[in-house]
This record gives sequence, C-alpha cells and structure tokens, in this order.
Amino acid sequence: MQISFYNPTRLVFGKGKLKELGSYAKEYGKKALIVYGGGSIKKNGVFDSAVASLKDAGIEFVECGGIEPNPKIDSVRRGIELVRSNNCDLIIAIGGGSAMDASKVIGAGALYDGDPWNMIFHGQDNVYIPTACMPIITVPTLAATGSEMNPGAVISNSETKEKSFVQTDALFPKVALVDPTLTLSVPKNQTGYGVCDIIVHLTESYFNGVDGTPIQDEFALTTIKNCMKYGLRAYKDGADLEAREQVQWSSILALNGFVNCGTNGAFPVHMIEHTVSGIYDITHAAGLAIINPAWMRFTITHGGNLDKFVSFSSYLFDVKSDGDKVKTALAGVDKYEAFLKEIGCPIRFSELSIDDSKFAEIADTTLKVIHDENGNLPARPALSKADIVAILNSAK
Repeated sequence: MQISFYNPTRLVFGKGKLKELGSYAKEYGKKALIVYGGGSIKKNGVFDSAVASLKDAGIEFVECGGIEPNPKIDSVRRGIELVRSNNCDLIIAIGGGSAMDASKVIGAGALYDGDPWNMIFHGQDNVYIPTACMPIITVPTLAATGSEMNPGAVISNSETKEKSFVQTDALFPKVALVDPTLTLSVPKNQTGYGVCDIIVHLTESYFNGVDGTPIQDEFALTTIKNCMKYGLRAYKDGADLEAREQVQWSSILALNGFVNCGTNGAFPVHMIEHTVSGIYDITHAAGLAIINPAWMRFTITHGGNLDKFVSFSSYLFDVKSDGDKVKTALAGVDKYEAFLKEIGCPIRFSELSIDDSKFAEIADTTLKVIHDENGNLPARPALSKADIVAILNSAK
C-alpha cells in the first residue's frame, strides 16, 4: 500500500444544521453566489431557510439557478460572470452533485483568465489544472455523488457532446454542511438513483484497487451493505429520517477519499458512463445501473479479482459457494442487479431507448479522455476498445 490521504473540508452533519449556514459563511466572505438547480429548493423551503441564516449573519447573496442535472459548461461560464460582475467572494452550493460540481468549476474559473472548459479532461493537449479556487460551502439536498466533501467535478459540453471531469486539491470545499432533513422531500426515483451512485463509487475502488488492502475492502463492503439496507428503506418511505441519515453518511464516506485511500483503484464504469450521458444526456446513475453489472460480468470472466467478487457475493447477498468462484461471483451480480431493479433503476439500455449505433463512438471517446500507456482504459484488468464495446453490447 502507498497511502496519501488529504481532506481539508470541515464536515458539519446532522438534523437542523442548515440554520448554521450563516455562521460558517461569514468566516469566508461577505457576498455569496448561491448556486442551485431547477428550483425545488424554493418550493420546499430550503432556499428561504438558507437565506434567513445568511441574512442573520449579514451575508449578501446573488442567485445562480438553473444548473442542469448534467451541469453544462455554459452554466459554469454564466456563474463565473455573475461572480465577477457582483464582486462575490464566496460560493454556496445548495442541491445535488450538479450544483456542487458546477460551483467548484465556477470557483476556480473566476480566478482563471482562460475558458473553464480547459480545466475539464477531454483529450486536449494542454489541460489547465486549477491551483486556486474561491471558498465554497456545500449544502447537499441529495445523497448520491459525495461531491460535498471531495475535490472533483464533472461537467458536460452540450456543443461537443462531451462529459468529463476535473479533480485537484484546490477544489475541496471549505465546509460541507450536511443536514439529512433536506433529503426528506427527494422523490423516489432520485432516491434510488442516489443509492446506485453511492454503491458504484464503492465497487469501483473495491474491484479495481491493488491487493493487500483488507481494511479498505471490509470498509467498502460494510458501507455498501449499510447503503443497501437503509437505501431500500428510504426508497420505500422517504420520510424515514434514520434511513435518510444513513444513506447520506454512506454517500460521504463512499467518495471523500477515506474508504478507498491506498487502493488506487480506477473508475472505469464512471468513465464509460460519462461518455454515454454526455451523448444522450441521461441521468448519471441510470447509466451506472446499466453499465456496472455488465462490467462486473465481463470482468469476472476476463481476469478480474475473483476472490473479491466472491466476497462481494457472499457478504452482501449471502451467496453460498460450491467451490466454483465464477459461478458464485456471477450469482452475486444477478442479485445486485435485482436490487437495482427494486430501487427503480434501469438495467438495460433499451429501457432508455438507447441502441448500439454509438457504442464504438462511446468507446473511442472514453479512451480519448483517459487511457494507460497501452491505450487501454485503466481498470482491473484494463479495457480495450473491443472490451468496452462488448460490455455495452451485453447491456443492450
């Protein structure tokens, strides 16, 4: 194991914490850009509560609403202009991963003279990696991406049909103000998608990481189990606050760097899905729900770490082994896929009216964004273009 762990984000977690927003905001600025999505926070009272706390602390604010589910670079550019024209010195993201991801690139872009799309890895020769960012406070209203406490962001370009990421320490939020009561109004479908996203964050590092990380492996499996148990409860009863709390905590742990520190695992399913949703503009977790089981089945029969797949199957789904590791592993994937269906996720591209006409293009674009020295997608084992196409075809 080679371990380097760094996370400077202050986590403030618990029921009613939204009322403390102003007290944290005044530590970092006097005028905030509030970034949010489609406007649900104005309908459910979250916006009003946040603004009341800011006003009590003497914080002025400017709104940047309308951030899309797959946040677009044009919205980022609009946010940067709002920051500059209104002399904002702080960004507050209220919403799901899209609002939080957009805020990070807005915060870095406001301190950069070039086009913020240069920060997003999309196969360009010269990538601008931000070294500075405005202070950001994240207030998640959905348990899914874990963006509230990590330094990554995923942005789409509607003109080029590209979707990719930036990740660098400068993008860590200053504070993650996590109030699970804000997720009580999340609809069933978004709850299920969020649970899927959390699980795939964990399976990516678990299956693609290096050997010799037993603590991380057990931690990942336990977090998945917790997320499945309480995620199903939250899906069935959105008012179940205990379930909402546990799913929110799972979301944070899944991608704040702690569970997977030292595993150095690649994220091939996410890389492929980014390309898919960049082209088709589908919900990120819907794509993950389709691709992840397909990737698992391919990997099991093409040199993946069978022992980890057996542990996954036995610990999470109580699959009894008869000594045939491949059979045991595949049985676990079947049960995992059944769970995804139970929480309302699609498991085949046909459910989203996506055919195989662009599978080769998806593979090429994914490999343009990220590849190893042999031109393959980093994974365990690494994936060629033909491998990616085979995985996609198996999920038709």
